[in-house]
Amino acid sequence: MKAVVMAGGEGTRLRPMTSSMPKPLLPVVNRPIMEHVLRLLKRHGLKETVVTVQFLASLVKNYFGDGEELGMELTYANEEKPLGTAGSVKNAEEALKDDAFLVISGDALTDFDLTDLIAFHKEKGALVTVCLTRVPNPLEFGITIVDEAGKVERFLEKPTWGQVFSDTVNTGIYVMEPEVFDYVEPDVPVDWSGDVFPQLMKEGKPIYGYVAEGYWEDVGTHESYVKAQADVLEGKVDVEIDGFEISPGVWVAEGAEVHPDAVLRGPLYIGDYAKVEANVELREDTVVGSNVVVKSGAFLHRAVVHDNVYIGEHSNLRGCVIGKNTDIMRAARIEDGAVIGDECLIGEESIVQGNVRVYPFKTIEAGAFVNTSVIWESRGQAHLFGARGVSGIINVEITPELAVRLAGAYATTLKKGSTVTTARDHSRGARALKRAVISALQASAIDVRDLENVPLPVARQQTARGSAGGIMIRTTPGVPDSIDIMFFDGRGADLSQAGQRKLDRVYARQEYRRAFPGEIGDLRFPASVFDSYTGSLLRNVDITGIADSGLKVVVDASNGSAGLVLPSLLGRLGVDALTINPGLDEARPTETADTRRAGLVRLGEIVASARAAFGVRFDPVGERLSLVDERGRIIEDDRALLVLLDLVAAERRSGRVALPVTTTRIAEQVAAYHGTQVEWTTTSPDDLTRVGREETTIFGGDGRGGFIVPEFSSVFDGTAALVRLVGLVARTQLTLSQIDARIPRAHVLKRDLATPWAVKGLVMRRVVEAAGDRQVDTTDGVRVVEPDGRWVMVLPAPSEAVTHLWAEGPDDASAQALLNEWAAVVDSAGD
Repeated sequence: MKAVVMAGGEGTRLRPMTSSMPKPLLPVVNRPIMEHVLRLLKRHGLKETVVTVQFLASLVKNYFGDGEELGMELTYANEEKPLGTAGSVKNAEEALKDDAFLVISGDALTDFDLTDLIAFHKEKGALVTVCLTRVPNPLEFGITIVDEAGKVERFLEKPTWGQVFSDTVNTGIYVMEPEVFDYVEPDVPVDWSGDVFPQLMKEGKPIYGYVAEGYWEDVGTHESYVKAQADVLEGKVDVEIDGFEISPGVWVAEGAEVHPDAVLRGPLYIGDYAKVEANVELREDTVVGSNVVVKSGAFLHRAVVHDNVYIGEHSNLRGCVIGKNTDIMRAARIEDGAVIGDECLIGEESIVQGNVRVYPFKTIEAGAFVNTSVIWESRGQAHLFGARGVSGIINVEITPELAVRLAGAYATTLKKGSTVTTARDHSRGARALKRAVISALQASAIDVRDLENVPLPVARQQTARGSAGGIMIRTTPGVPDSIDIMFFDGRGADLSQAGQRKLDRVYARQEYRRAFPGEIGDLRFPASVFDSYTGSLLRNVDITGIADSGLKVVVDASNGSAGLVLPSLLGRLGVDALTINPGLDEARPTETADTRRAGLVRLGEIVASARAAFGVRFDPVGERLSLVDERGRIIEDDRALLVLLDLVAAERRSGRVALPVTTTRIAEQVAAYHGTQVEWTTTSPDDLTRVGREETTIFGGDGRGGFIVPEFSSVFDGTAALVRLVGLVARTQLTLSQIDARIPRAHVLKRDLATPWAVKGLVMRRVVEAAGDRQVDTTDGVRVVEPDGRWVMVLPAPSEAVTHLWAEGPDDASAQALLNEWAAVVDSAGD
């Protein structure tokens, strides 16, 4: 006997889940509903099956193919237009005309005994046997009355409560003889219950009803869809579950990674190659699809998550459905009954209220509160660029496809035939994405100079040597699963705000330029990059006195790309140097704050035991460095800025130093003491770079390990800072601890406050109002200066739902009191 699986319905009640996916492909415990149906048919010997398709038919065909993987023979009958339940089967008449056949819906979950149903049909000699079941609420189904022999006496489609005369309903499963086709008109919509069965009964044809025992759920609503998942997990329906039951009710599929510190309260299911991190809590009736990533601190209860979803740290998902390829960012909350369509982005700290529907391909902005369905709107990111270029989680926010589009947009802003320099750090992710970037540039008529793995300052310097711009791909500092795509201008500096906006416009409009066949760009790999960099550095930075000083320094390359340039530098510098951790570690392209601290402690021990003048530790891309004095004590980054400022200003005795407005005002005292002055800039590295290019600028830094050596470069460069520091110490004959001791102590405290995007403007207005008659500086954000010299600065983060606060006072207690006072002002704006 053959079977017919009806898989052509649109599933309108299940939108937005069915907006881009046919209802039969909706997963129930990580397997399409229709696959459960096909496995049931196979279990009862019905391997030869015709599938009727109409809505998104190609997706069904592509998924199941000819059925070989299931051990079945599948053919398809395609409807050009909806033909109804009977008309769609009539459309497959050619394949069914020789024998009795079974009809079953491709979107109902059941474990009925089909063998017994077929035997009943044959025993009764029926023309049609209708499979029936009993349900507590029959309003959504066709009610059927049968006599003692099982013969159907009456049908009623979707009754009101006043019309309910039975709890026995039609499941849409039938066994039929081919003679039934004589009662179905071809190529017009015809239904079994509404059109064919009444006619058969009128003519006295043998229609029987078989009351089945077992499980049956018509997955027609969001509630029934979530219920079906729970019923499978709780064992109420006899279907196969892929994976291993590692504890009662807890199923984990092949290749899934579950951290030992994750809390699992079954019944629940974790799909193949999913990753569940530490401190995640998965509660009852949760289904996690294939390749899903659940980050630390997330909480899921009765949540159904489809494949390839990213769930950020501290997200909270309850009783909701999440479509495939969707990203749920940090601390987002999705309430009971909400449904998120495929390929959506739910921004960090946003809230999606219960029963809200978010249709596919939509973006919910960070901090948004959504209490109505999002159907037509598509609220994209206002700006691609953050503080470090275009940043995001690799293969979640930053994918090869995105990298290609970004590089294409960047190339479109340049002239055909221009040269772009590309570089990367030593991570695998950066290597893979750089290849995509290079292909896109060449396809847009751009020649590429690929430096491969080099320190970030080397990439900037090489870009400035004749390229129209550059692209550097690196791991986000301190965030090993994120990537930064950094764009440079022709001087090797970060792309200006105007340049960013231009790239933004091209990217948003998708107006990418493509090269004609003869215009494809060239790809070259320049030689002697490190020798060129080192030679230029030693020619431009004052190294007098180093060779005769007998200085001994310890340099920690942190297993990063700085180690690539140090061998050619330190030998020519003429200093006795001990280099540690010089080899590249691909598994650690960045480091956490704790790892960096531990490295500095170890560096301090080596410096003290080796009796070195000082020690420096590079970041993994050679952009920043941290200091340890001759006693092995760590000089904190904000303090290191003052130490280098003192050394530079004491030697130069004139000029300007570029510092962000968040720097302690003690820097002004140090600069003024030596006859120099401070040029206050915004917190943006672009602004520091701008001032660093000016002729009178002698030094710059950001208090976080970034130093500008203007005679060589206007951008942060850890290696240049090392060379300059060695020269200064050699000539001054003072130790770092002596210099540190003569600089007054600073008391600057910082705090970050969560601030919804919608109230950021209100926060800044409240701060200005609260300032009253006090001095206000708006160089960056709002800095309020108290009459006694204490100050507080309030700055909204450009790419996060956060407000930054800094406060400085004569001691920590005074700074803390000021910080508390203004934090209350910021918090009051969100009330």
